[in-house]
Amino acid sequence: MRQSFQSPAGAGAYRDPVTRRAVGAAYAVQGLCFAALLTQVPVLQDKFAFSDGALTLLLLAVPVVAGLGSVLAGFAAERYGSALVLRVAQPLVCLSVLGAGAVGDRLPLYLVLAVFGLSVGAVDATMNMQGVSLERRYGRSILASFYAVWSAAGILGALSSSANEHWHQPLWVGFGVVAAVGIAASAVTGRRLIRRDAERALAVNPAAGPAVPWRPIVLIGIGVALMYVADSATSNWSAEYLRRGLSSPAEFAAWGYAVYQACMVLGRLGADQAARRWGPVAAVRVGVAVGVLGLAVVVAAPDPAVGIIGFGILGFGLSVVVPQSFSAAGQYDPAGTGLAIARVNLFNYVGFLVGAPLVGAAEQLTTWRIGFAVPLVLIALIIPLATAFRPARRPSATAVPVGE
Repeated sequence: MRQSFQSPAGAGAYRDPVTRRAVGAAYAVQGLCFAALLTQVPVLQDKFAFSDGALTLLLLAVPVVAGLGSVLAGFAAERYGSALVLRVAQPLVCLSVLGAGAVGDRLPLYLVLAVFGLSVGAVDATMNMQGVSLERRYGRSILASFYAVWSAAGILGALSSSANEHWHQPLWVGFGVVAAVGIAASAVTGRRLIRRDAERALAVNPAAGPAVPWRPIVLIGIGVALMYVADSATSNWSAEYLRRGLSSPAEFAAWGYAVYQACMVLGRLGADQAARRWGPVAAVRVGVAVGVLGLAVVVAAPDPAVGIIGFGILGFGLSVVVPQSFSAAGQYDPAGTGLAIARVNLFNYVGFLVGAPLVGAAEQLTTWRIGFAVPLVLIALIIPLATAFRPARRPSATAVPVGE
């Protein structure tokens, strides 16, 4: 059954390509910086002589700090607006990426990664607040298109790391290029973001209080966490599964994650249309069912080629979950404070914290196939949770000029 997208009266009467490009740039910079740093983790491990255990603890600490950054951003955005918080936090993400490549000792690295975690959490929260506000202005689902940009920029970030290694450049050089591009894009487009007064004007009910219902937010958040269990399992273990579990040559082991990300981009290019046509609940359920099929192919794969295809199906299916989760969370926040989005964003990091260790532990105790069967079962639980992605209807506010 088709479901309408709820927006304030008068919203969605016009397009706003300038602001849309600005918000898209924020997603792009975040995807670029995150992927550039993530793909160079092995280089950082060698540079600072981290053991596998120490590296694992360090990588687990970053999403914990990012969760704190998301919470703080929620409170700051409520008071000052998400645009201001985003314009401060995003350059800090870029500079901390550069700092990770420039420092030479562990203590400065810990400090840099703490700044990275806090600022990444703040940007994750506020860029989604901007995306949801702009979605209200358009009056239709557009959030998945921003995540397509995020994923595509992530692929560029990974390619930049590959190029830096190919040309044997110091780590700070590659990170410096990424940081410079990110800061420049943020500076140029930041002034076009939606200001605080316009965010409130675009809210479903600007006069509503700041109270956000916990139950639907938790249900949506659990769905996000379960999705990121599969995502972090794929990003951390797909290459190892293909190489050790399916005897893939080393040069093809990275293809699982590459195809996963590429298919996620493709899925997100059509996810908004699917949500508009069938409604968010049906879109999430169908997407997750496709993702379950993809992981089933991964688990049953007889050879690396089939395993890579399975990871691609998984990425295509799961592409719809996160954009729809933030879109739904935004409609549970009628005053447009951003608190609901910041809270849902916390579950992103819960999924990362749980996913990779869970699959790794299952593999150690059993086999790689059973290890990937764990997220298969978990993401299937999103299907009954999908009803939370259809918010209860609220009275619309009287149209208020955006006033930018």
